[in-house]
Amino acid sequence: MRTSVPAAATALALALPVLFTGAAPAQAAAIFVETNPSTVPAGDEIGLRASCTDNLAAATVTSDPFGKVTVEPSFGFLTATTRIPATTDPGDYQVNLRCPDGQTATSELHVVAKVTPARGPATGFGGAASGRSAPLMIGGGLAAIVAGLVLAVVSLRRRRLG
Repeated sequence: MRTSVPAAATALALALPVLFTGAAPAQAAAIFVETNPSTVPAGDEIGLRASCTDNLAAATVTSDPFGKVTVEPSFGFLTATTRIPATTDPGDYQVNLRCPDGQTATSELHVVAKVTPARGPATGFGGAASGRSAPLMIGGGLAAIVAGLVLAVVSLRRRRLG
């Protein structure tokens, strides 16, 4: 198969700008701090993940609920875990990252009140249902099994006769 001259000229015209343009400038490393989860009940533990220009050196994360925490290098990020004290008031708190080179980043942590349910939901769930319905349920189950067997026998007999 021969390539036509106009097709080759078009390919060359499209390739030349790509060959002669310079490389894109390097992007600065993303500097961030995040909490996981970002909404947490007071008394629970959170994970901190951060990134600085140089993730080989430890950095500092501070916030009102947990104070000052050092995030250490781990798998290309700066990470740590900390616990939000149970006495922390519900609200939104700023989380601040300070990198060794002086750069900073912020994020927000939402602390909610810890609620412990008094009991589970009243959904019935078989034997937990109110009243004495066990004999009725056993009788209904046995009746359904017998009805299924009768239908199976009738179905098989009709197949043989037909």
